[in-house]
Amino acid sequence: MAITESAKKAIRQSARRKEHNVVYKNKIKKLVKEALALVSAKKQTEAKKLLPAIYKALDKAAKVGVIKKNNASRRKSRLTILIDKKS
Repeated sequence: MAITESAKKAIRQSARRKEHNVVYKNKIKKLVKEALALVSAKKQTEAKKLLPAIYKALDKAAKVGVIKKNNASRRKSRLTILIDKKS
């Protein structure tokens, strides 16, 4: 358990940041899961229409520091390749 005031404050900050970050991560997970489901159902056109929303979520998460820039780029690249390959 934290003893000093600064340690207690750090715990509060960490909890607040975690709540903030979870929102971005859940949005990304939901969209990617939806795209993968569409690809597995052989609905490439719908999956391609979902790409801009996924790109936006990944770029925003990278911008605010939830994930790193290269992580966002890698995910976008792999997802795009997956969707294009199946069509």
